[in-house]
Amino acid sequence: MRISTGQMFQQSTNSILEKQSATNSIMGQISSGKRVETAGDDPVAAIAIDNLKQKNTLVEQYEKNIDYATNHLAISESKIGSTETLIASMREQLLRGANGSLSSNERQMIADEMKQSLEELLSIANSQDESGNYMFAGTKTNDQPFAFDASGEIVYSGDSGIRKSVVASGIALTTNIPGDTAFMNAANPLGDYGVNYLSSQQGEFNLSSAKITDETSHIADTYVFNFVDNGAGVDLQVVDSAGTVTTTVTNFDATNSVSFNGIEVTLSGNPVAGDSFTIEPKETVSIFDAFNQAIAFLESPDATSTAQSQSQLAQLLNDIDSGQNQVSTARSIAGNNLKGLESISSNHSEEKIINSSALSKLEDLDFAEAITEFEKQQLALNAVSSVFSSVGSLSLFDYI
Repeated sequence: MRISTGQMFQQSTNSILEKQSATNSIMGQISSGKRVETAGDDPVAAIAIDNLKQKNTLVEQYEKNIDYATNHLAISESKIGSTETLIASMREQLLRGANGSLSSNERQMIADEMKQSLEELLSIANSQDESGNYMFAGTKTNDQPFAFDASGEIVYSGDSGIRKSVVASGIALTTNIPGDTAFMNAANPLGDYGVNYLSSQQGEFNLSSAKITDETSHIADTYVFNFVDNGAGVDLQVVDSAGTVTTTVTNFDATNSVSFNGIEVTLSGNPVAGDSFTIEPKETVSIFDAFNQAIAFLESPDATSTAQSQSQLAQLLNDIDSGQNQVSTARSIAGNNLKGLESISSNHSEEKIINSSALSKLEDLDFAEAITEFEKQQLALNAVSSVFSSVGSLSLFDYI
């Protein structure tokens, strides 16, 4: 078979280019430290590498979401913790002001202190994050959630909306505590009705509970409890808003509860003839309302000198304690979510380590093997180049 000079040169050139390409490829791998730089290097490994990189990218996004959620929850938890401390301080102020040995001026000074504390509490409830969003406004983050209304009461204009952040596959955790959850809707310590003690009260007694026991027969209304002298003792008459006597208890005994219209009411103490009080439906209490009422209580000239004031004080303390419990619960929610975020973050860190280890095995270069292969390819390239040089220099004149 005859081989033309052109074929010989083409074959030699192809061999040199092939060896140069192989050498350059290995040099590129050594330079990057990666065994698989393109899908052509190892198609099967390239698919697995791409999947692992996508997983790590997703985990990194989850970690960013966790950082955001952790930051907001940590600030919320800290603010609520400050609220707990402030509420405890204001409760002590109320008890100090309720001391019967204080003068009206001294009680007014304590009331003024409580007003400043209430302003501080309002400021905490209106806290903003680094972006200027109100933290306790639910989803209405652009609007200030708490403010005094025309009657001097603090009202909530936010909502109960929950903001969530996706922190893992199929897991979205809450990143906020709505203001009504933290400050407004504490459970009524009496149950389902609130009490209003009247200035005519002479006996020392408190309403212990007023709960709905039978929804089917329950009639929501404002009820007046009148204690009437029967000559031998005291009768209780419960009157509805229409003036109708709904029930009468002869020789009332405070150790026994009173049931009527699906409601059960329990008193403690000893009411006397002529005493009255009213109850009306009330599901929740607000820590703001409780302290507003406490300030008004201290500013009253009869703050400590009447049976009514003692009953009011007991109820105020119950309302404040319920508000304190609500704030503590809100803080616990933030703390539990922070703990959950910490656990999920730890899982993500472990997942990234596992993915990175698998990624390293698939794409990282074995330098010892690569250098050996590089030397082999260099030797082959040198050999091909030498042969081409020798063959290319042959001439008929060499044999003449």
